[in-house]
Amino acid sequence: MSTVLIVVALIVVVAAVVAAVLYGPGKGGGRGGLKRRFGPEYERAVNRHHGDVKAAENELTERVRRHGELRPRPLPAEARDQYVAHWAGVQERFVDSPRQAVVEADKLISRLAADRGFPDAEQHADHLDALSVHHAHEVDGYRRVHQAASEAGHDASTEELREAMVAARRLFERLVLDAKEDSPRHRPGIPGRSPALRPKGSGV
Repeated sequence: MSTVLIVVALIVVVAAVVAAVLYGPGKGGGRGGLKRRFGPEYERAVNRHHGDVKAAENELTERVRRHGELRPRPLPAEARDQYVAHWAGVQERFVDSPRQAVVEADKLISRLAADRGFPDAEQHADHLDALSVHHAHEVDGYRRVHQAASEAGHDASTEELREAMVAARRLFERLVLDAKEDSPRHRPGIPGRSPALRPKGSGV
């Protein structure tokens, strides 16, 4: 094989490796990568664009471009303990004041996300987009509790508020516990749900 052919072959191999790194699974490149990365967010984006897959994928690709390099900050152990205790208190208040508890849960997750380094909730679109890039399978629960806490959710039933709290808890847990810098023995447990928040027919 001539030197020229060897050089060409090496260029092809290097290009393939670079493409795999930039556009492989989890990097947001290509339809398969976007579906794997965003999961339920992918389907939500397609539905929001009335079935226009290309428009939805353009939107998700733009989210990755803007927020994919964000590296969440770890929480100090003391701050983490305070968040866990606060969430437990919110769950207890749900029994007597469901709507107020939902409003507090919405604010608590917003503040926790900001402490982890995500865009501030006042920039609501960027706030949710960044969370969707890093927590695609949990962010919709936060949307639900935010909706329930807003004026638009003023007429929500107690059951709807309970379901929103249960769904939002998944993002709270990821944000408060998902920090590689901490060893497992330093991670606080999350108190169990109060009976009012326990999904019917489950042991959760």
